[in-house]
Amino acid sequence: MPKGILESMLSGEGAVVSHVQPMYRLSDNRLVAREYLARHVDAEGVAHPVGPLLQDPRLSLGDRLALDLRFLEATFQSLTQTGDASHLHFVNLEPVSLEAPGFWERLPRWMEALPFGPEFVVMEFTESQGVHDMEALQGYAKRLRDLGLRVAVDDLGAGVASLTHMARLAPDFIKADRSLVEQVQRRPYQAALLNALAHFANAMRIGFIAEGIETLEELEAVMDAGVPWGQGFILGQPWPSRPRPIAVSVN
Repeated sequence: MPKGILESMLSGEGAVVSHVQPMYRLSDNRLVAREYLARHVDAEGVAHPVGPLLQDPRLSLGDRLALDLRFLEATFQSLTQTGDASHLHFVNLEPVSLEAPGFWERLPRWMEALPFGPEFVVMEFTESQGVHDMEALQGYAKRLRDLGLRVAVDDLGAGVASLTHMARLAPDFIKADRSLVEQVQRRPYQAALLNALAHFANAMRIGFIAEGIETLEELEAVMDAGVPWGQGFILGQPWPSRPRPIAVSVN
């Protein structure tokens, strides 16, 4: 990563644009949701995922929080312009932000500007970074639900602890990690696990999405496993939610 990109984003000078990636109900290829993915834009106008920025070892906890709040601000600004309540809107959230008073102060303002009800917004987070206290995570999930939002657990299958994460948080949606989807047509254990999770989600009335579907063979195997929703490059790559990147400040 060029040295200046991180400094530019932390200074508030760098541009941010929100991209969207569709999720489909696999039984009838119906659009059911879009995931909003923040991208930072370099000097040449090329958009890049924000994950490497947020995981940069040079970042302090405070800087990572500042960046995530900036990306969330850009995402909610995009949501205010969609006006579309025909499907759900998934918003990525770094766990560290759940511990920050600044997030909870800004969230009501972001929600108030939405052109649809909070029940159409799904806050999607993982346990990969930040909060590890399960009781704290449960409390944060409850606060989000009390505001009318829904909760999703991402990256299910990326680690053994994620199963505990899912069970304790009782999310509205779970997303199977790419590691469970990759080459699933050749790996019967993965297919059986996806099928078991699909049955579990159906019994608990939880939405279940397989993400990272990249080939037709993977798509067919995911459908054979009974997974109801899918997301991945073969179904639709992320595209900008608006034509021009914007500079966003959370001050």
